[in-house]
Amino acid sequence: MSEINQAVSDFRRLLAADVHSLADFKNPSFWWRRLFAELLGTFFLVLVAAGGGMMMVAAPGSVSIGAAVVAPGIMVMAIIMFMGKVSGAHLNPGVSLAFALRGDFPWRRIPGYVFMQLAGAALASWFLQSVVAVSAIHGATFPASHHSSMAAFWMEAVLTFGLVSVILGTASGAQNIGIVGAIGVGGYVALAGLWANGISGASMNTARSFGPALIAWDFSAFWVYLAGPLLGVFLASGAAVILRGRGGGRSGSTAAQGFLEPQISRPTED
Repeated sequence: MSEINQAVSDFRRLLAADVHSLADFKNPSFWWRRLFAELLGTFFLVLVAAGGGMMMVAAPGSVSIGAAVVAPGIMVMAIIMFMGKVSGAHLNPGVSLAFALRGDFPWRRIPGYVFMQLAGAALASWFLQSVVAVSAIHGATFPASHHSSMAAFWMEAVLTFGLVSVILGTASGAQNIGIVGAIGVGGYVALAGLWANGISGASMNTARSFGPALIAWDFSAFWVYLAGPLLGVFLASGAAVILRGRGGGRSGSTAAQGFLEPQISRPTED
């Protein structure tokens, strides 16, 4: 009987935690934490993603092409681990949109997340240009000289389709806020960069491309990194519905929104 009572008590505490988490998502103090987390996380992502190309110009031979394209994947992995539970670690307007399309993230929260992601990318690009002392244009993403803009567009669409599929898949079960999501998403970013960097730069992230373009004031190819990822997001969202049905479940919503709640008192053990 004591085991049954303990199980009932544990279930009630779990239910209380879920109720708290839903209410806390509307708590203004927690909302600002989430916005700050997206700003900070995107800053670090672009710091590495754009910084690799800029360092190759500032100090030739100091960073290899392989290291420059793998580093963002490792950084994404680290960011998900250290702040995934705060904001969901979207770091990418397309990811926020995909979670909303799936029903795991409130639409009214999209503008705030996207603004902070773009701001974080711009701050990182400005910081790099100031410290590394080379133009942010060297950290921007452009179609390769031997490929057309349309080829880069299709590559960005397909790469983003894969990235968002990985994110939605891990968020549906293993949870993007956990170790499995961090490894899966970070690994995909590194892998995509290794083989597709020579065509489009393997951005897969409108914010990552926006930051250097803004600081260098060169939007000549930006449409590729806006339209390509957008198409990839819609394709991945549709594929997710076919594979798993609609979202909105506990694990998907927790992964998309983060998990902030006050400490819940636990009974002391005798």
